[in-house]
Amino acid sequence: MSNLEDFTPQQTQDGSFTFFSTEFNEAFHSHYGAKQESLLKFAVPTRLPILAETGFVRLLDVCYGLGYNTAAALQTIWEVNPRCYVEVIGLELNPAVPTAAITHQLFDAWDDKYIKILTQIAFEHEIKIDHLQATLLIGDARSLIIQLHESGFQADAIFLDPFSPPQCPQLWTVEFIQKISECLHHNGLIATYSCAAAVRTALLAAGLVVASSSPVGRRTPGTIAGYPKHTKESTTSYLPPLSQSEKEHLLTRAAIPYRDPCLSDTAEVILRRREQEAQVSALESTSQWRKRWRRWGLNTHCVYLL
Repeated sequence: MSNLEDFTPQQTQDGSFTFFSTEFNEAFHSHYGAKQESLLKFAVPTRLPILAETGFVRLLDVCYGLGYNTAAALQTIWEVNPRCYVEVIGLELNPAVPTAAITHQLFDAWDDKYIKILTQIAFEHEIKIDHLQATLLIGDARSLIIQLHESGFQADAIFLDPFSPPQCPQLWTVEFIQKISECLHHNGLIATYSCAAAVRTALLAAGLVVASSSPVGRRTPGTIAGYPKHTKESTTSYLPPLSQSEKEHLLTRAAIPYRDPCLSDTAEVILRRREQEAQVSALESTSQWRKRWRRWGLNTHCVYLL
C-alpha cells in the first residue's frame, strides 16, 4: 500500500496539480494541465453538455486516479443543468491515489461543493446526495468490469484513462476494451487520451467507430469511440472520419493489438505476446508508414505510444 510520501504534487501549466507514479514511471496527467486535460479530453468530447440537458447521465470512470475526470464531468454537466442527476462508477486499483489528492489539497482551487464530493468519494468510496450517486470500486479493473457488466450498468460516457499502453498494457487489450464496450449505452461515447493504433484496433474489434479528438497539450490527438449509427441524431454521426494517414496507420504493425485472453496476464506476458506477433507479421512497418507520409509533409507524430 502506498504512503502519502509516495505522492509528490507537480504543478501543470494550467495551474492544477498532478502526481508522478514511480510504479509506472509516468505522470498521471500531461504537463499542459491536469484540469484542462480532463475537460478537453474527456468531458467535452463525450458531449456531456448535451447529455446534461436530458436530466440524467451515467458515467464510467476507468482509472479514477486523483478524481479530475469525474470532477470535470460533474462541473461540465451541472454548469448546463444544475438539476441533472448523475450516476458515477469509478474503477481504481490504488485507493491511496484519490486520498493523497485530497490530503495534498490538490482541489483547493475548485468550488467547495466539488471538494466535499471528491473527499467523500476518496475516503468512503461512495456518496449519495441530491443529483448525484457515485461509487468507487477498488481492485483490478479487469475483474471489476466483468462484475459491472453483469450488473447491467450502461454508461452514457466512459473515460478510459490508464497509464500508457507500454506501461499498463493490461488495460488496453482487445479483451478488456470489449468488456468496456459492453458497458457502453448504444448511443454513448468512450473517450481516451490515447491515439495508439493498437488501442484503436481494439476499439474497432469491439464493433465501435473511432475518431480523433483535438490535441490537448500534445502533438497527438485523443480518441473517441461509439457504436455505429445510421441516423442524423446519433452521436457517432457527428464524429469526423479518420484522416487517410490515420487509416493507413491502422494497417501497420503498430496496430497489432494487446491481447489478454483470460483477463489475468501480467504486463510482461502481454507485451511479450504482442512482440512475438509483430515479429511474424507481414504488415508494413511503422517506420515505412512514417517515412512515406513525412515525404508528403504531413505530421506523423502519432506513432502514438505503441
